[in-house]
Amino acid sequence: MIKSLASMKPGEAGVIKKLHGSGNIKHRLVDMGLVPGTFVRVMKFAPLGDPVEIKVKNFDLALRVSEAETIDIEVSQEA
Repeated sequence: MIKSLASMKPGEAGVIKKLHGSGNIKHRLVDMGLVPGTFVRVMKFAPLGDPVEIKVKNFDLALRVSEAETIDIEVSQEA
């Protein structure tokens, strides 16, 4: 199942399939290691819902929900 990173729940994980952003935002996401084929796990959302904390390549990263909406993830069933 493919869904945006912003619509995932804490504890869900998957592999990045596509980035929809453009310009500086897409370039910044790629520089942080968010490229197709990378495994990511949603750790938690801030109390008001923004930002979202994810684990990617063994480090924690916080993204705005608007940025997370531009990332398509193929959700896996791993725990």
